[in-house]
Amino acid sequence: MSLLDFARGPGMHWALIILLVGIVWRVLGTLFLAAEKDYSAARQSGVWPGIRAILRRFWPHSEFVKPTLFHLVAGYTLHIGLFVVIFLFAPHILWFADLLGLPAWANLPNNLIMLAGALTAASLVAFVLRRMTHPVMRRISGFDDYASNIVTLLPVVTGLLAFAHTPIAPYQTLLGLHLLSVELLFVWIPLSKLAHALFFIPSRFQLGAALGRRGVKV
Repeated sequence: MSLLDFARGPGMHWALIILLVGIVWRVLGTLFLAAEKDYSAARQSGVWPGIRAILRRFWPHSEFVKPTLFHLVAGYTLHIGLFVVIFLFAPHILWFADLLGLPAWANLPNNLIMLAGALTAASLVAFVLRRMTHPVMRRISGFDDYASNIVTLLPVVTGLLAFAHTPIAPYQTLLGLHLLSVELLFVWIPLSKLAHALFFIPSRFQLGAALGRRGVKV
């Protein structure tokens, strides 16, 4: 069995199983957390404050824009770039359509995808360098932070190399490495801070709903 055959077959199969089991495990762990019953009278329904918290926290308060400008620009570049590369690249769309049994949706031109991939890779490298050089970031960054940046960077870089048919290795090898790096990302997501990609919306809603119930402006 070649590297590419393994990556397309057993590697992807088990990576998806671990991803799904890990997500279920994280969800159950959250649901079973002990929660104190709130006996106070609700000031308002928690639905709208929850929705408002989801939307409001996509942009920081004006006082924090300047101090967090690097993270704001690099963060949006990273997340928008990842969305474009993952969900609007034709081969990825076909993979999702085949996996989920859905009709394929429209894709963006390859040159735009490659630009988004390059900007995404640059933002991830910038985050790693920022963690290593900024005094505060260096003190608060742990293994999970660095590992999550690198594990996210690997599929982007290997995907760019494979698409460009870079002559550092045969195309089949580059594609196999790209698939293996994606599978590593699948395995790492439920074990790390990358799980926020799945849980940030419900967690924001829960926080906003809880604060809204108390009458706190979100």
